[in-house]
Amino acid sequence: MVTPPEASNLLEVRGLTVCYDTAMLLNNVSLSVGRGELVGLVGPNGAGKTTLLRTVAGLVRWEKQSKQGTRAGNITIAGEVRFDGERIDSLPPHVIARRGLVLCPERRRPFTELTVADNLMAGAYLQKDRRALRETLDMVHQMFPVLKQRARQISGTLSGGEQQMLAIGRALMTRPRLLCVDEPSTGLSPLVKKELFAKISEINRRGITVLLVEQDTALTLSVCARSYVLSHSRIVASGARQDLLADQTVHRSYLGLQSP
Repeated sequence: MVTPPEASNLLEVRGLTVCYDTAMLLNNVSLSVGRGELVGLVGPNGAGKTTLLRTVAGLVRWEKQSKQGTRAGNITIAGEVRFDGERIDSLPPHVIARRGLVLCPERRRPFTELTVADNLMAGAYLQKDRRALRETLDMVHQMFPVLKQRARQISGTLSGGEQQMLAIGRALMTRPRLLCVDEPSTGLSPLVKKELFAKISEINRRGITVLLVEQDTALTLSVCARSYVLSHSRIVASGARQDLLADQTVHRSYLGLQSP
């Protein structure tokens, strides 16, 4: 029996369309992330990248159903989201997270009045196995030693780069199967961004599948073997790093890179 190609995908997004009132934020978007991959999703600000991640994680549908926000009652959603072969687009966010699809949101969003240690423990709320919790915390501390050094420091006093490390560490405490990282480089210096992206690559090498959403195209393509380009709510290009870099139209219109 031949295994269908989609069986190797951990995440499948099929024809996803999201509208707020008459504004179309996502237009028939389809993408996939294979098990063990580090996949990039790049595009300009306002392209719909964050909406895509929030929809995949169940947050947009939750807003619609709970009528959170001024326009929540006018959200319409179409399409399918499958995780590990099963549809999850009707599930609430906490159930999706429990299955292993975890979102590390943009702008870091630590619990600013809590310590670094308490923030990490907040990420472990689904973890009941104390031994597994200790092992995960050890892994996070190995990857981000500063979080161990600053365990008792109030998280709101950390630098932007340290807060981003904390946000990723908190997401890792859930022991994700798929980690969706939204705009981790926002507001960071080039050196800190480079170090952070090296850590994201390390997370992937440790066996965690990663979907990396970013505006910094050059840095994203440098760590992702395969990427999608989202512009004006649609996927306009996709492929391996070398193919995207060789496409002159993609260079000029979407990536904002110098031609090779």
